[in-house]
Parts: sequence; structure tokens; C-alpha cells
Amino acid sequence: MSMTSALDITRAVNPPRATFLNFPLGHTSGKPNEPELNRQIMIETLDGLTSMTKPGSIKMLPFKWSEDDKWGRTAMTEGDQRTPRYDTPQYQNEEDRRRAEQHAATAEDECHVCADYSGPSK
Repeated sequence: MSMTSALDITRAVNPPRATFLNFPLGHTSGKPNEPELNRQIMIETLDGLTSMTKPGSIKMLPFKWSEDDKWGRTAMTEGDQRTPRYDTPQYQNEEDRRRAEQHAATAEDECHVCADYSGPSK
């Protein structure tokens, strides 16, 4: 399963299954500091593992970056606004760092999104 915000490239590559989110590049799992949106995007993506049966399927996710599509028109003219990539964990804020470190110290390798996922909606 691939997650993408580059539809033309995804169609050209033709992965077995993909979810497309019409968000700026670098935000294929949603907006920063919006954990409920991030969770919903992940649930929709995981649902694709069982609901998408045709090879090359692309599930179009319904979420919007903003009420209008101005961001899409300016994305190419304003340059790359993505944050840099690092080899070490990066956190949205100090609370996220604290929670991640606390969870890592007590976790039994269980992802809270996966643990809460009850399967595809009927």
C-alpha cells in the first residue's frame, strides 16, 4: 500500500494499491498538529488493504487541505515549503516528544492506530 500526494507519478508507477491525498507534497498523512485528521487518514488507508482488490487501484481520500484550492495553484510558484528530512525522530512539539518517549519505554510494540482499528467499515 502506497500513500501519495502526487497522483500523476503514482499512476505512472502503478503500485499494487495506493491512497491519494490531495495535500501538499510531504503531507501524505495529513496536517501537522491535527492528530484526529492524521488518524482518520491512516484508517482510510488501512481500509484500502482489504477493500481495494483490483491491482493498480488508487483510493481517492476525501479530506481537504483548505476550503479552497489556492495552495495547489501556488505550490509550484512558491518553491518547496516542506520541512527538512532527518535520520532522527522529529516531534511536532515537546508534548509529542514526551509522549513518544514514555510510550516507547512501556510499549509492547503496538501501534495505537492499529490497536484501535476494528477493520473496514461495513
